[in-house]
Amino acid sequence: MTDAATRLAELVRQAVGRPLPLRLRAWDGSEAGPSEGPVLVVRDRRALHRLAWKPGELGWARAWVAGEVDIDGDLYEALDRMSGLVWDRTESGPKRHTVLSALAALRDPRTVRLAAEALALAGPALPPAPPREEAGSRRGPLHSLRRDRDAISHHYDVGNDFYSLVLGPSLVYSCAYWESPEATLEDAQRAKLDLICRKLGLRPGQRLLDVGCGWGSMVLHAVEHYGVEAVGVTISEEQAGLARKRLADAGYTDRAEIRVQDYREIEDGPYDAISSIGMAEHVGSPQFRLYAETLHQLLKPGGRLLNHQISRRPLKDEGAYEIDEFIDRYVFPDGELAPVATTAALLEDAGFEVRDVEALREHYALTLRAWVANLEQHWPEAVRLTTAGRARVWRLYMAASALAFERNGIGVNQILAVRTTTAGHAKMPRTRGQWLYDTATG
Repeated sequence: MTDAATRLAELVRQAVGRPLPLRLRAWDGSEAGPSEGPVLVVRDRRALHRLAWKPGELGWARAWVAGEVDIDGDLYEALDRMSGLVWDRTESGPKRHTVLSALAALRDPRTVRLAAEALALAGPALPPAPPREEAGSRRGPLHSLRRDRDAISHHYDVGNDFYSLVLGPSLVYSCAYWESPEATLEDAQRAKLDLICRKLGLRPGQRLLDVGCGWGSMVLHAVEHYGVEAVGVTISEEQAGLARKRLADAGYTDRAEIRVQDYREIEDGPYDAISSIGMAEHVGSPQFRLYAETLHQLLKPGGRLLNHQISRRPLKDEGAYEIDEFIDRYVFPDGELAPVATTAALLEDAGFEVRDVEALREHYALTLRAWVANLEQHWPEAVRLTTAGRARVWRLYMAASALAFERNGIGVNQILAVRTTTAGHAKMPRTRGQWLYDTATG
């Protein structure tokens, strides 16, 4: 009888039209495929049931999170080799299976035969339940206050100690700014926070709003080095608790405040400056115009907004955009990405004048690789602090995202915008050098 690895490798070849680019090791110890490079390990035949019932990305993701498949060797190289197996990239972006194409595939006798052979290899069983780390049913309309709180809780309320381990002492969960090859992650995160403060032109006595403040790092930096008064808002209870403790430990509670508050609930403007760092991805495309209008109303005339946001490549048919299943189920429920041009246009529609756009794509790839290194270095502790499945989610999504940034599959941009006065004045220096470098730090 043919061993499991050989049979499984043949099923993959028939399903995707080309050989599996990795060596494969099956649950019975058998191996097949290329002799060099990383090895795809199928530890449990339950993985085949997941793939038979949910072909494609979601089936693979569930098997990965459950620990039924793994990579022995370099994860980045393995993901790089396998990048075309789940979907093919086109010039306009990822080519995904729509509902109609999925239904057509189910009627294809070849698809039915391959699924039957996979189930025969796996043995009889009902479809396994999704791993418990998968986001449950969504409560309420898309991007309602309640549903957004649930989505943020799923991603962020998994333990501050876990995030401290992955992110390092800076506790900054966004792209760092690597000014030199010798910089550490902490150096690069401080440089990013300082870059934002300088772009905003912060001065002592000004009032700063940090929307989606995370664990308070931007608020802390701006208060300490630029002498501002600051308000940070988040809808994560765990983030807010630690951010408040950090402010108290630094002695800044008289100059800064952390609130558990949605951006739609802020009513105490105007502010001199607003930072939005890694927040807009959670807002969603249907709500972004409201988001931009809300921030515009919260700013003084002449006030500046720094929007730091992940972007995706534009599609020839924007109506064909679909949210990544793995990211939606396990990482950022209801999160959406938009092209940078779309974001800039919506900011302008809301009344802002866009003054500067800076792409930081390569910086995010370096940041993610540093986070993955932290996670892998402290793997047993990470598993103890959360769950093995949750740690596997973070390792996979961060490593895959690093490759996506390196390949220009996704990007990240800082957009500096201003609410001009009624007479059209931006109250900004005329050159980038003046507004970016003419700010002294303490």
